[in-house]
Amino acid sequence: MWNAKFSSHELYAFNGNRNGLLWLKVRSICRAKLMAQFLSDTGISLSSLRLSEQSAELFGALEANPNGMQMLDDFLRAKNHEWYVAAGINEAKLKEDLYKVHNYDWGGDRNNSLDKYLVSRFVKVVSNYDELVGRRAEIAENAWNYVKNSWYNNWTSYLIESLFKRHPRVVPAVGEIKSVDFFIDSYPLDLKVTYFPEQYMAMKLREKLGRPELSWLKQQAKAAGIATSHSMTESQQRYAIMEKMWEIGLDGILAELQGKRREVVEEARNDSKELMEWLYSNQGEMRFGAENRLFVVLVDSSDMSRSWKMKRAFGLIEPKVRHFLDNYDNYGLKEIDFAYKQMRYKTFANTIFVVK
Repeated sequence: MWNAKFSSHELYAFNGNRNGLLWLKVRSICRAKLMAQFLSDTGISLSSLRLSEQSAELFGALEANPNGMQMLDDFLRAKNHEWYVAAGINEAKLKEDLYKVHNYDWGGDRNNSLDKYLVSRFVKVVSNYDELVGRRAEIAENAWNYVKNSWYNNWTSYLIESLFKRHPRVVPAVGEIKSVDFFIDSYPLDLKVTYFPEQYMAMKLREKLGRPELSWLKQQAKAAGIATSHSMTESQQRYAIMEKMWEIGLDGILAELQGKRREVVEEARNDSKELMEWLYSNQGEMRFGAENRLFVVLVDSSDMSRSWKMKRAFGLIEPKVRHFLDNYDNYGLKEIDFAYKQMRYKTFANTIFVVK
């Protein structure tokens, strides 16, 4: 029953259900080493030899035991702390090393894996081997940028997630269950660290400006006698217009636009339900999920293109996370109803905004 619900994204059914939560937590220790350690620590004996059968048998045993949930919670917390020690990661040095990343240029593009990008850009396009050799430095640079940015994302995500998993209110899912990073009370939760979405910002700016941002900028540019070029991409046009406005002292127009952007962020910060619904409804198909989520939304309100730097701003992130968890009874989770590909889903979520 629970396996079917988990596989079909019916994670709403697990919320507040003791047996459902118990099933998820048993699943989180379904690794041979973890299972053996749990059985040894608790003195539970199983007759099954295969891991999949042990999991079902253990679930049945803990389901009948009134202390079964507490046994799992104690084990998961202890194993999580053991993992941090065993990993031997020097977190202080890691936090400093993150500042050695000076730019955030992806190798290839954000939508494709590096190998697909290299195949589409070089392997299937360049037929002359000598030309391919001549572009070796470009290929190496793309590969390095991909590795560097992936490294940055991996370790900033690890450090942010550890802030949650080490808090006494949280029960970690140490075995890494898909769609579940940890539990708070009777809710399984997936952590999503994200930047304020550009598409959502564009949608809200259009409402405030009465037209798309670029169209509004062109209107202001025309009134000021600034020439615009249609041969550029939209981002290049936006940049060129704003630079020309800055050069001739039209700071008021740029300040007005910046003010509208900040309004959008503040409105979402004060009432994040619409933003959360948008984030669920606009997921990529390959990563779709209807699980409960905690969104950590990172925003550099002075220049949103620099928001990537916020992932290492632990002096800002840690107090926000700690405050949220310390006061969780006041914040809790909000029920979200969203549509995805003509299907409707229910889930629970909340946001933690970290704004510079």
